[in-house]
Amino acid sequence: MSKVQIPSGKPAGRIICPRCGNVKDFVEIASNVLVTNHYVQNRDGSFSPIENETEVAGEVRLFCGRCSADVTEFHAHFQEMIF
Repeated sequence: MSKVQIPSGKPAGRIICPRCGNVKDFVEIASNVLVTNHYVQNRDGSFSPIENETEVAGEVRLFCGRCSADVTEFHAHFQEMIF
C-alpha cells in the first residue's frame, strides 16, 4: 500500500484564488535570483547545457495566473505539492 502525502500548509486541499476562483494557473515570482548555467561547446560550435544552478536570495511570492491576485499565503502548500 502506498502512502498518500497530506499537505500541512494552508489550505488543506486545492488552492483556489479567492478573487476569481481560478484553480489551475499560478505564477511563482522570486526576487534576487542568481542563475548559473554550465555549458559545453560542441564540435560544430553549438553549446549544450550540462548543469543549471539557481540560488534565491530574496522573497518568493505566489500569484494567480488569471487575475494576478497575491496568493502568497498559500505558498507553503504550493511547495509541498510540487512532485
